[in-house]
Amino acid sequence: MTQPDLSVVICTYNRPELLRLALTALLRQSPANVTYEVVVIDNNSTPETRAVVDELAQSDSRLRYVRETRQGNAYARNTGVAQARAPIVAFLDDDVTVRDNWVEIIPRTFKETNVDFIGGKVLPRWEEPPPSWLDVANWAPIAAVDYGDAPFSITADNSLCLLTANIAFKKELFARHGEFSAAVQRAGDSIGSLEDHEFLTRLLRAGVAGLYVPEMVVDAYVGSERMTKAYHRRWHTGHGHFYAVMNDPEWERSSYRLLGVPGHLYRETAKNAFVWFSRVITGNTDAAFANECRLRFFRGFFRQRTKTRTHTD
Repeated sequence: MTQPDLSVVICTYNRPELLRLALTALLRQSPANVTYEVVVIDNNSTPETRAVVDELAQSDSRLRYVRETRQGNAYARNTGVAQARAPIVAFLDDDVTVRDNWVEIIPRTFKETNVDFIGGKVLPRWEEPPPSWLDVANWAPIAAVDYGDAPFSITADNSLCLLTANIAFKKELFARHGEFSAAVQRAGDSIGSLEDHEFLTRLLRAGVAGLYVPEMVVDAYVGSERMTKAYHRRWHTGHGHFYAVMNDPEWERSSYRLLGVPGHLYRETAKNAFVWFSRVITGNTDAAFANECRLRFFRGFFRQRTKTRTHTD
């Protein structure tokens, strides 16, 4: 088989109808000068997921099904990289739909620039109107991002995070810099994981450069359950937990440590507690929720770090 220009990897777990929408939107694109394949990595789903892929594959040979039995996002993505036949590997989540020209944009951008990875906007497709507190500043738990309409470089000095819901890499990067880390991956019902952030941080610190491409757009489904404060509280607590597990020496660098927690995190938490209280007593509850989420992050970090110390003492 002729090597395609682009491999698109979609990792999925028990969301067959959303996956159907994602694949239908993607396979609708047939740019004149780009060949591509779509590799669906089924991470232990029920049979409905394979049925969707098999049905669509009957009429489109670009689509392939692969099952990864080790549970976790990092395992699934790493299998996708191993299965990809193209020199460029793009990732989409199973709940996103691509905009027009998405496929064509990726090889063209790599050809026109010297960057090693690119990513773009992940815009929310709301199941229902979002609450007032769920503004752009609070988009992290819904895996959405919008850095505006101008392209810019992603480097160690400008390390804004792109999302694996809409990103593409030169495949050679994985051979040179390793895979996604299973230590900080989402598995089961955990949320707030860092497998994409950890991998990008590793690349940037190695001198790899990326590019934010604003016309590379996908729309991500946001169900009502992810528009609740309970979900966001749990996400930020989980995010703190995974930061403690990641143990990034540069992020944790501080003039002192207490109970295994860097001093800067205590200072930031004290500031957030003060601002949270000030906003609550003045009735600015929407803004106060952002500070509460930072306190939840500290809770998750502190709990994991002290748990680790207890087990090692």
